[in-house]
Amino acid sequence: MSEMRRTINSVKNRDMASMGDPFAIVRAMERVLTGQREAIELAVITLLGEGHLLIEDIPGVGKTTLARVLAAAMDVDDSRIQFTPDLLPSDIVGASIFRPQAGIFEFVEGPVFSNIVIADEINRASPKTQSALLEAMQEAHVSVDGKTYRLPRPFMVVATQNPAEMEGTYPLPEAQRDRFMVRMKLGYPSAADEVRMLDSQEFADPLDSIEPVVTAAQVAGMIAAVRALHSSDAVKAYIVDLARATRQLSQVKLGASPRAGIQLLRAAKAAAVLAGRDYVLPDDVQKMLPHVWGHRLVSGRTVSQESLSAALEQILHEVKVR
Repeated sequence: MSEMRRTINSVKNRDMASMGDPFAIVRAMERVLTGQREAIELAVITLLGEGHLLIEDIPGVGKTTLARVLAAAMDVDDSRIQFTPDLLPSDIVGASIFRPQAGIFEFVEGPVFSNIVIADEINRASPKTQSALLEAMQEAHVSVDGKTYRLPRPFMVVATQNPAEMEGTYPLPEAQRDRFMVRMKLGYPSAADEVRMLDSQEFADPLDSIEPVVTAAQVAGMIAAVRALHSSDAVKAYIVDLARATRQLSQVKLGASPRAGIQLLRAAKAAAVLAGRDYVLPDDVQKMLPHVWGHRLVSGRTVSQESLSAALEQILHEVKVR
């Protein structure tokens, strides 16, 4: 019995054979992404926690490749949206088209109607277009012309963005950043990993060889299992204490919101699953906090990201587990 199946023993009235194994996704991704185990695990944690993933880094380090590999490892519907300055909201969510022969308007779904939506270079589009994803990411549906359309489940947005100081980029609004459960950076690979990348990709694209290892139904089963994972009152109180501590930081104008606490708990549950446990520890909370809250805190103009990261580390050191 796999670690995942031991983890989901507490989920009642479910067919165990229908459950997928998140470690199969990790292994499939590792065959393509050299030296990126931590990034792979963060991506799978975000998937299992019903969140959305923001990958921020310079061009050429594999942001889009990571998103494509995650989608390819699962037998799900996926789409890719290349964000550009002239992209319109209707290019994302769809639009109502008039059919003169029938005399009616018919809604034509946009690329957001997929299980995995890859939003490539999301900060190259205008804030108005970026905000077209807000409703979809929070509520898993879109509203067009007064009608609401449900999105397929599972549903996850994997967005990539270049650093804000690069030419042709728009900063993500605070409300948009808050919709992402996890933000991460890839960084440069080690010299040995970079040599292996050159070796494996000299004559072929490794993406061509990846095969799906789980179905959409199995992913939905894993998400349900993570949702049902046990978290004690002490762990929940610890998350609240951490959130309240961020609101007292002198460097921060807006600390962690209640939604940030919910997202941290979900991420901690998914991290516990990948650690082979069916319960959440404070260690899981501490591991995920920088990735879940680092992009949510709103600071003054003169406060650097490094200062915010140091402040979060300070909170983790000072706030004690109950």
